[in-house]
Amino acid sequence: MNDLPPLAERMRPRSLSEVVGQDHLCGPDGPLRRAVEGGALPSMILWGPPGCGKTSLAVLLAEGIEAELVRFSAVLSGVRELRQVCGEARERRARGERTVLFVDEVHRFHKGQQDAFLPFVERGDVVLIGATTENPSFALNAALLSRVVVFTLRPLSAERIREVLEKAVEDRERGLGRRVSRVEDEALEVLVRLSGGDLRRGLTFLEGAVLGLPGNRDRLTREDVERFAQRPVLLHDKSGDTHFDLLSAFHKSLRNSDPDAALFWMVRMLEAGEDPLVLCRRMVAFAAEDVGIADPQALQVAMRTVEAVRFLGLPEGRLAMGCAAVYLALAPRSNAVYRALRKAAEAVREHPGARVPKVLRNAPTELLRSLGHGRGYLYAHDLPEGIAAMDCLPEELSGRRFFEPGSRGFEVRVRRRMEEIAALKAGRREKGTGNPPSGRGDPGKLPES
Repeated sequence: MNDLPPLAERMRPRSLSEVVGQDHLCGPDGPLRRAVEGGALPSMILWGPPGCGKTSLAVLLAEGIEAELVRFSAVLSGVRELRQVCGEARERRARGERTVLFVDEVHRFHKGQQDAFLPFVERGDVVLIGATTENPSFALNAALLSRVVVFTLRPLSAERIREVLEKAVEDRERGLGRRVSRVEDEALEVLVRLSGGDLRRGLTFLEGAVLGLPGNRDRLTREDVERFAQRPVLLHDKSGDTHFDLLSAFHKSLRNSDPDAALFWMVRMLEAGEDPLVLCRRMVAFAAEDVGIADPQALQVAMRTVEAVRFLGLPEGRLAMGCAAVYLALAPRSNAVYRALRKAAEAVREHPGARVPKVLRNAPTELLRSLGHGRGYLYAHDLPEGIAAMDCLPEELSGRRFFEPGSRGFEVRVRRRMEEIAALKAGRREKGTGNPPSGRGDPGKLPES
């Protein structure tokens, strides 16, 4: 077995039908499958994360159009070698032969060097297939981008990676079927987590763990995988009790103003392979539910963390998440808005037929104005302090209060403001004043809503 190519190489797909996780490109109606069936390929950039199948796909595309595949590494070679390779491709083209030039890590060429591809791509001497993990919009120059098609490969899901690992265990021809008879479910779960979405890494860990089995044992356990990986791997069920218990512990640690515990549970979930956006969503929910307007910045901090994690990914995104978790844990608490929404919902259920007061109704026609729609409406901007003494709730709910601000953080100021507004309205009602100085109170001259 030691004389064989690595397992990741042996398990490469042998046809477009065997490519996993990229049905949008290689499925029956996928553009790459259609191109191969038509016998011609455009020059292209394959953009996707490590281990998603960029190299395998390039090999299959070259085979599909019966072209010679020439591999070129932007890490190991430069422009001089590139021109030599493309010159040889031009000679093959003169003999009626086609060449697919596969350039791995194409973004490693700086934008000036990328111009070296242009004449060979324009003349059709080569079909260029560049592979990159970097966003082509930033990593490649405009001249090259205008001459290629960018295809985005999707990250492989845990289910897809597990599917290929199981196939490698069962396959006696290319895989490990002659060396191992059984791989325990927990061992497979650990291998999937170790892969981090990179199928090549997952197959490498699987092969190493199997080759490291002691004696004649042909059963792979979780402990065998962890021994090979030289570190324990936290198991985490993303839809079971453990998942929700950990999320609960994270949320309740934030609620209890315990930044240390919040960081611990957050990192515990990330180390177990949890999607960081799951934790970000929890922080957004916490900011709205438990902080509310006691700190109006909290929701903004949580939402900006979502953007930062999407932009940075892991591991850098952890720093943004850590900052947000500490900020939220130390923010003042208020569930006043949460309680107000519940009270409002109860009132809606109690009075399902409550009608909009006539003073608030729109009056775009003479008929509606004659029915009293908008009569007595007070345009707040025309009044001192910008406050009108009108009751905007349905008649049966007049005077009902839903929102009661707390006594922490910014809500102290909110309470004072609400008291000021209530006093102004009460004073105007007592004096019988409040009619606006302009004609905007006329129901026929309502501002557009």
